[in-house]
Amino acid sequence: MSSTPAPRPLSVAELDLDAPDGPVLGFRPAPGAPAVVPGDVYALVRLRGRPAATVVGTVRAGEDPAEVLAALARPRLAAAGRPGTDAERLAAARPPAPAPAPAAPAPPRASVVVATRERPESLARALDSLLAQDHPDFELVVVDNAPRTAATHELVTRTYADHTDRVRYVREDTPGLATAHNTGLAAAEGTVVAFTDDDVIADPRWLSSLTAPFATDPGLGCTTGLILPARLGTPAQILLESHGGFAKGFAPRLYDPAHPPADEPLFPFTAGSFGSGANMAFRVDALRRAGGFDPATGTGTAARGGDDLYAFVAVLSAGFRLRYTSEALVWHHHRDTWQDLRNQAYGYGAGLTAYLTATLVRSPRLLPALLARLPRGLAHARTMTAQRGETSEGGVPGEHGTQHHPWPASLSRLERRGMLYGPIGYAKARAQSRTRARATDSARVRPQAPRGGSAVAR
Repeated sequence: MSSTPAPRPLSVAELDLDAPDGPVLGFRPAPGAPAVVPGDVYALVRLRGRPAATVVGTVRAGEDPAEVLAALARPRLAAAGRPGTDAERLAAARPPAPAPAPAAPAPPRASVVVATRERPESLARALDSLLAQDHPDFELVVVDNAPRTAATHELVTRTYADHTDRVRYVREDTPGLATAHNTGLAAAEGTVVAFTDDDVIADPRWLSSLTAPFATDPGLGCTTGLILPARLGTPAQILLESHGGFAKGFAPRLYDPAHPPADEPLFPFTAGSFGSGANMAFRVDALRRAGGFDPATGTGTAARGGDDLYAFVAVLSAGFRLRYTSEALVWHHHRDTWQDLRNQAYGYGAGLTAYLTATLVRSPRLLPALLARLPRGLAHARTMTAQRGETSEGGVPGEHGTQHHPWPASLSRLERRGMLYGPIGYAKARAQSRTRARATDSARVRPQAPRGGSAVAR
């Protein structure tokens, strides 16, 4: 993989503190992770249950891992509260003041869509966590995408037979994540539709935190949330998380097309900074008005990805706001092999340019805005795919040890190759989609039997 030493496995845990400088309230392995053992430990730090930071530390035999990690977390949390840093985030994460606050409105009725294909074991783990949500009014829609076996159908209809009032099975025979998501959107009965993957474990407050902002902001079209690694046991998992993973930090963020962010000159074409498809929700009317997902994007198509990025830009371009909150948390099971990581690197590059192509094909009015940002966009893309050393983002595995696992040049080359392929892949996927549509239309056309019937009709 690299001439540098391979990273050591890390335990993944959760640490809960009473306050930034307060005592430990709780410590446990992350959901779905094995027990914490002596060695390197990656931990989510919570303040009275609310996600606030991540830390990495080395726990020696005989040491209390909670105290070791708390000692590392406290100065980071204190620094985050100083003026000029993430004071807003830390203030939001502090325990509430004694004075009673007005009751927040209940989150809207939600539909949670999980698209899956032949992964019943991981799907069962995801569904168990979703059924444990504290949201007061939601349904689960499992979209079985181009199934080869009956395993998913049997899981949903048998294992979850006692939850037929909440869990629905929908079959979608056309392969592709965007098509599966559109099928879920069509089936959704909620005011808000949330999407997650079959390889996550959702925090019990995930859905409430992700959907609550819609109740107070009628102009909000989309929310995204925090994605953390459930396991960091292989070099591929650690390398991915070391260089960004899916996490977008702990500072809340509002993206408003009426007030473009000054620190993102490429807005809204930097969709990767908004969030990821494993943790997103949309106001149903807003997503439908924006045209839903482009079926020629996403995993399972020749485009390889970009379905979530396309939807983010489509909703923003329709005039709706997008909000990111770290309180909506899911734990993601990263793929564990080097080949998986190579596939992801290529797919990310392809998905990036595929979604941009899709955006221009379906919304050509955005072309002048994109062209105006193109020079900076190319420089940004080159920076994104450059051979990277240690990341500066606090609390990720790459921070542990100096230059233990820089981003290999081979992965940068794969990302760039994917970016060159993306528009071609999108064109192929559109052509395949049109071919399937014509075949479907032809299959629906049946010759009408004469009145009174015929031997053939009978």
